[in-house]
Amino acid sequence: MILDIQVSDKNVSSQKTDCFAFLLPEDFKISNDIKTCAKDLGVDIEAYLRQHKFSGKKLETFYLPVVKDDTLSHLIFIGLGKPKVELEGLRRALGHLYKQTSSRKISSFALQMPQLSIIDAPAKLIAQQVSVTLGMAAYDFVEFITTDQERKEKYTNKIIVCVPSKDLPTFKNESKDGEIISQAVNKARHWINLPPMQVTPHELAQEAKKIAKKCDLKITVFDEKEIKKMGMGGLAGVSAGSDLDCHLVIMEYKTKKKNAPTIAFVGKGITFDSGGLSLKPAQSMETMKDDMSGAAAVIAGMEALAQLKPDVNIIGVAPLAENLPSGKATKPGDIVRFYNDKTAEVKNTDAEGRLILADALSYTVKHYKPDVMIDFATLTGACAYALGPFFSGMMSMHDELVDLVQEAADRSGDRVWRLPLHDDYEPAIKSDVADLQNIGNQQYMAGAITAARFLKHFVGETPWVHLDIAGTAFNVPDIPYYRTGATGVGVRLMVDFAMNYNK
Repeated sequence: MILDIQVSDKNVSSQKTDCFAFLLPEDFKISNDIKTCAKDLGVDIEAYLRQHKFSGKKLETFYLPVVKDDTLSHLIFIGLGKPKVELEGLRRALGHLYKQTSSRKISSFALQMPQLSIIDAPAKLIAQQVSVTLGMAAYDFVEFITTDQERKEKYTNKIIVCVPSKDLPTFKNESKDGEIISQAVNKARHWINLPPMQVTPHELAQEAKKIAKKCDLKITVFDEKEIKKMGMGGLAGVSAGSDLDCHLVIMEYKTKKKNAPTIAFVGKGITFDSGGLSLKPAQSMETMKDDMSGAAAVIAGMEALAQLKPDVNIIGVAPLAENLPSGKATKPGDIVRFYNDKTAEVKNTDAEGRLILADALSYTVKHYKPDVMIDFATLTGACAYALGPFFSGMMSMHDELVDLVQEAADRSGDRVWRLPLHDDYEPAIKSDVADLQNIGNQQYMAGAITAARFLKHFVGETPWVHLDIAGTAFNVPDIPYYRTGATGVGVRLMVDFAMNYNK
């Protein structure tokens, strides 16, 4: 669902809407906006807040129905916590507010924004993130629900954001960009949530083609025959057990700015991961439709960037395959040769993501020579166990690029946490019979890091950051602007990084 988000400099209670909402910091003072609303509705809001001991603590909620002239209105107050309010705190309050209105079947609400000075972020970023977050909060995957009619019905579909007149132009401009970003996030979420019988390598490549045509992007899609001919033994080897062809999707955005730098984004796209012959336990397979989350983020992110038009050139790359067992499948003990001519012993066919990324990364480096490169991959359960569901693992040898990615993560909400990529981990991936082995020696543990060390062999001297999104891509709890299922992690970071690079 696409929200209708409007911006107004008129008082919240003057809006034609079902509900009036306020975000209040801890130990707030009754503002003129609340006083005006109280007068318009004929209710002593301050007395109700005092009686119910509402103090503005994080996500504290007070709901007050009001009847005036035989018309029911709703008042909702959400706590922001202590100033300065972090941007993530604002995002969560917005997500919580949307859930409150939707659960009460409120079709529209007017939101009075708090003073921007209490939020620890620039006004432009606040304005953008309000739109992004509300758009994300509205997404729900109900396509296959047939019996729960209440869940299928969409309630809150119109929001009016009320701001002072001086902030109106900023909010109007940034709200449009925020809508573009949230739509891209939700598109990635929807692809990930769809059953793997519908989102195959071919179908995801077709979605990329549709975006390229719509947004005037150059696109190249290699099929399995071409992939084998080019010597991409990793991508072809992972795909060998499936009846469906693998693909390599390359999308290109060109800026009109001369001598602009080039950024490459690479996303892992295993549309279903059974583990191959190193078969996963049944329970571990249940959510493995999410193993293409990196590719989904890159493809959807390219659509957003094509509309936002950053002053950089961007290459979006997505290797796509299924990892299934069959009589044709790659076996433990097989040795594959990659696009850059390096070889790897396959010790575990469930360590397949690094095999397809190896070909995609080396191809990107050779043909596009990007100034910087970032990959997004649901690569290792080890990273999910190390960091849980709230931070993606960030690994790199390039400190300046790490700083830029960290800044983009903090601004966008796709949070990251750096893990070491020290040379001490290199012996873990040394093979006795090939250049590398595709799973780390157990003596070294640190599965997320040894996987990243494997990828390092395919980026050359290119400044590169690896983001392991295994824990953050699906079923993230306790964040109100997500629902059960895919999060679209990576899209917001990718867009923010490209829009702010080289500034």
